[in-house]
Amino acid sequence: MMTTIVKLGQTIPLKIKRLGINGEGIGYYKRLIIFVPNALPKEEVQVKITKATPKFAEASLVKIFKQSKERVVPPCTVYDSCGGCQLQHLSYNAQLDFKRDLLKQSLEKFKPENYQSYELRPTLGMDDPWHYRNKAQFQLRLNTQTKRVEAGLYRADSHELVPIDDCLVQEEQTTVVMNTIVQLLNKYELPIYDERKNSGIFRTIMVRIGIQTQEIQVVFITSTQKFPQKNALVREINQRLPKVVSIMQNVQSKKTSLVMGDDTRHIWGKEAVEEQINQVVFDLSARAFFQLNPQQTSVLYEEGIKALELNKDETVVDAYCGVGTIGLSIAHLAKEVRGMDTIEQAISNAKENAQRLGYSNTHYEVGTAEELLPKWLNEGFRPDAIIVDPPRTGLDSKLVLALKKQPPKKMVYISCNVSTLARDLKELATVFHVDYLQSVDMFPQTARCEVVVKLTKK
Repeated sequence: MMTTIVKLGQTIPLKIKRLGINGEGIGYYKRLIIFVPNALPKEEVQVKITKATPKFAEASLVKIFKQSKERVVPPCTVYDSCGGCQLQHLSYNAQLDFKRDLLKQSLEKFKPENYQSYELRPTLGMDDPWHYRNKAQFQLRLNTQTKRVEAGLYRADSHELVPIDDCLVQEEQTTVVMNTIVQLLNKYELPIYDERKNSGIFRTIMVRIGIQTQEIQVVFITSTQKFPQKNALVREINQRLPKVVSIMQNVQSKKTSLVMGDDTRHIWGKEAVEEQINQVVFDLSARAFFQLNPQQTSVLYEEGIKALELNKDETVVDAYCGVGTIGLSIAHLAKEVRGMDTIEQAISNAKENAQRLGYSNTHYEVGTAEELLPKWLNEGFRPDAIIVDPPRTGLDSKLVLALKKQPPKKMVYISCNVSTLARDLKELATVFHVDYLQSVDMFPQTARCEVVVKLTKK
């Protein structure tokens, strides 16, 4: 059995060298890597070991002997326990530098061809890096001591709820709506789902706002199809929250970490709310994926459009298209836009959005990019450009193979995970030049970073 250099509970002095992918400080003790949440580069600290393995250790911050110039006081009262944000203790300019550095670290790890010569542009940030999230999804529980309903987020790596009544990264009106709904659940003594007993009905509340239109949707996520006191709740929401235009119910009966189930029911009002990005209006149904920061999404897509450099006789594939957000922002610049997604509801939203915008040069199909792209190529459709905005897992390996076999003239890769991006670039850089990487801060106060990569066929 390999011995560990440090022991559980041991306190040691440490110099912090850099930040890791989750925003935690990284230091070395006798060459063992140690991860310390809340510690910052250039700090000299005392830490207590909370996890010890032969290859790495985790520790909590006990004392700071020498403090970073970039350290600030986190304004949020539940910052330490909630786990939703990781960087509130770091000044905003330093957060932007960190996100570019994160990209550099990932490239150094995967080493795509010529990666040392890639142009890494400075991160584009927000003027006001607070209150930007357009969707709140809070779990519910009945506090056994107070017998009151509470809503909040689970503490990191646990099922222990941290009640939140004022989230500083949430759009302010979503907080007002969430708090009012919790008051109503208390007023009508509604049955709250209990995970351990697998009893009760109301599990989660989702509130989404169209930032441009100010329309709000409330989704009650329940463990059964029952919805007690439905009429009373709808009546009170109408009276107290006039901006709520859509009330839906989603049934999630399975014991799973997935928040939503497949069964969505219309309770009152519209079935979707409207949002607008770069002059394009979108209908968002309860389960449609949509970017959480519309203001920065505009910036992200403008960067994507700029990188594509489309002209009127070019065709584009929008892989992982969702409700059509990117493709419909470029449809007026292209000859034809084709998009695909695996969620049927998203594709029907994309078709409706295209129709409402009067575009006849768009085509949307349900399926994966790795199935549809070869099919379209066989049918004689040759895209000039492809834009991909994949989930955190990155590109499917079959799609990467298809792209390497028949690379389009140009490609733009929008990524929300620098590590899977660097892994994919290792493959793509064999057939494409990597022109530049532009990071965009979509999630201030967190360790997440979005990047737009411009690629041109070799």
